[in-house]
Amino acid sequence: MRPVINRCAPGSLDLMLPQAASEGIVFHSLQISLCFRSWLAAMLAVLLSLAPSASSDISASRPNILLLMADDLGIGDIGCYGNNTMRTPNIDRLAEDGVKLTQHISAASLCTPSRAAFLTGRYPVRSGMVSSIGYRVLQWTGASGGLPTNETTFAKILKEKGYATGLIGKWHLGLNCESASDHCHHPLHHGFDHFYGMPFSLMGDCARWELSEKRVNLEQKLNFLFQVLALVALTLVAGKLTHLIPVSWMPVIWSALSAVLLLASSYFVGALIVHADCFLMRNHTITEQPMCFQRTTPLILQEVASFLKRNKHGPFLLFVSFLHVHIPLITMENFLGKSLHGLYGDNVEEMDWMVGRILDTLDVEGLSNSTLIYFTSDHGGSLENQLGNTQYGGWNGIYKGGKGMGGWEGGIRVPGIFRWPGVLPAGRVIGEPTSLMDVFPTVVRLAGGEVPQDRVIDGQDLLPLLLGTAQHSDHEFLMHYCERFLHAARWHQRDRGTMWKVHFVTPVFQPEGAGACYGRKVCPCFGEKVVHHDPPLLFDLSRDPSETHILTPASEPMFYQVMERVQQAVREHQRTLSPVPLQLDRLGNIWRPWLQPCCGPFPLCWCLREDDPQ
Repeated sequence: MRPVINRCAPGSLDLMLPQAASEGIVFHSLQISLCFRSWLAAMLAVLLSLAPSASSDISASRPNILLLMADDLGIGDIGCYGNNTMRTPNIDRLAEDGVKLTQHISAASLCTPSRAAFLTGRYPVRSGMVSSIGYRVLQWTGASGGLPTNETTFAKILKEKGYATGLIGKWHLGLNCESASDHCHHPLHHGFDHFYGMPFSLMGDCARWELSEKRVNLEQKLNFLFQVLALVALTLVAGKLTHLIPVSWMPVIWSALSAVLLLASSYFVGALIVHADCFLMRNHTITEQPMCFQRTTPLILQEVASFLKRNKHGPFLLFVSFLHVHIPLITMENFLGKSLHGLYGDNVEEMDWMVGRILDTLDVEGLSNSTLIYFTSDHGGSLENQLGNTQYGGWNGIYKGGKGMGGWEGGIRVPGIFRWPGVLPAGRVIGEPTSLMDVFPTVVRLAGGEVPQDRVIDGQDLLPLLLGTAQHSDHEFLMHYCERFLHAARWHQRDRGTMWKVHFVTPVFQPEGAGACYGRKVCPCFGEKVVHHDPPLLFDLSRDPSETHILTPASEPMFYQVMERVQQAVREHQRTLSPVPLQLDRLGNIWRPWLQPCCGPFPLCWCLREDDPQ
């Protein structure tokens, strides 16, 4: 019998059949069967190796990306997060059709640092977008501080990958450095092709509200200085006339003129703020100074629709940064008085309507299935926005604290909703710790870009978690800052499914027993009005998300183990920090007239260059 030649290399099936003996035939049949199976397996392996994986399919698809961010919205204000008295059907529909995150955390509890972290994927302390003296956010458009030019935003990377990039709405990350037109911190300098909106932030002072960020304080200081100088002038006059003070008339005249100037300044400071900070720009051009508030919402929606239509052949990145729901809660007439929660509720429901209009535009332009949508808030609702018995700030649900409180959940727990029809599973709920900073690596990788390797990126790619291919978040620890001071940290102990929260510093609530710092605009980060805890406060958020039950060595057997592990993580984190200029400290955060954007000869800053919205 001739030998059987077995050639089972892929692509070759050259078999020599046996010539005799039935047992030989059986033997050779078995060889053929084994050989064919081996060949088939090899071919399948080759085909599988050539076929792209699901994740690479998604990455190669380069979806359009639409990011929606509310301002000061409480997580408890939305229906899909448990509110049954506020009507938010459009945001709720995003959650029904997509993925809802229930432990989504902002990197700061105030606007400027939170938004800097969102755009860069880095704790704001790394970029210097924090303060050490109480200036928690940028105070003026005409200040020199802002997002440093050496920071890399996701918009910059996506623009390099061929995306059309746009920002519509609020910026609040600086504008100029040395002149009123250098635009060193402008959105167009940070990767956006198109900008329309407020370079600063909508504030109560824009409408001269009693709830004031800086006008009332400035008026009080100017009035006090006026009284001092007026008293000095009167004293010098009396001394001069009675010959008790040997002085010339020149100091008397200068002190009197200075007093008059201060009095006039206190009278006009409100108008100065309205013109200096409350205006709209398109790219580098001021289009409306000051703003006509009843036109603002239609203009923003018109701009969003125009961007989507211009770039519907994609890919595009559009960041819609709502002016809602920050005071003064500018609301169109047809929404006033319609909610069960006063003006604040009216404003929330108007914002939800805006979301619906944007979703309708996506549908009309055939973009819904090719667009990844993300909805969030920059931080929690403001509890201190209260006048008498009327609340003008958001509700943070079961979570303690609110806006401006470094570590308490109410100020940093925010909505997180992703929708991408046909890719992300509808109705999925994820209870793993995630961060606003995670949007950076997620959209960069979806666009086919590379996460920068020359700096620490604190965000983690969310796609495996959203798709369900990863069981746990990549975040084991998250740090919670108040200005440059570390107030708290959390540890996700995955093997136990436990979320530990450690508070090193907490603000002193006013009055005693309250849940916020009433009587102040925002809780402080340092000084006499905070408590440094020794030992730190420990909570188990898995069982106590409201942070009401402080754990002690007597009540928690793992107390010392948790403390040691968290403090070790804090030390490791702090070793990764490098000294950087603090953009929000006094030198970068005072008003400088020569940096003030003005659409006319300063101080005649008035223009209306925008056509009426359709």
